[in-house]
Amino acid sequence: MSRDTEFSNAAASLGYAFDGEIKIGGNYVPLVRDGRHVYLSGQIPRVGDAVVVTGRAGADVPLAAAQLAAKVCVMRALALLQRSLGTLDKVSAILRITVYVQSAEDFTQQSEVADGASELLYRILGAAGAHTRTSVGVFQLPKNATVELDLVAAVE
Repeated sequence: MSRDTEFSNAAASLGYAFDGEIKIGGNYVPLVRDGRHVYLSGQIPRVGDAVVVTGRAGADVPLAAAQLAAKVCVMRALALLQRSLGTLDKVSAILRITVYVQSAEDFTQQSEVADGASELLYRILGAAGAHTRTSVGVFQLPKNATVELDLVAAVE
């Protein structure tokens, strides 16, 4: 099965469409390509105009919902890669992701939140989805998003 088909299947299983406009919120670009490397700006769990998961993980947001937020963020990033490259089959590797989790003071499961994104990358991209990762708890994120994710990919 192609990666693009896997992406479509993952979108359907999440119940969201990622074929519309991927809005950015300021004076920057969503991705920059430098040779074989593509750097993607931070993605929040926005679908269309709505941020679909908001609040602090461990207080307002249970772990499963925070993991969903991470999945939506990574799907937005993959949608941007797919549009830029024409197909996800041109992704050689996801080199690194950074996952920021808006966290309650005593929440320590940032890595488990990031697992939602990591598992989806591997499901869609196979071995090319294996990556290095940092997950960080933060006080606040744009639009009260529960998660923000950025990534670096190597491409053909």
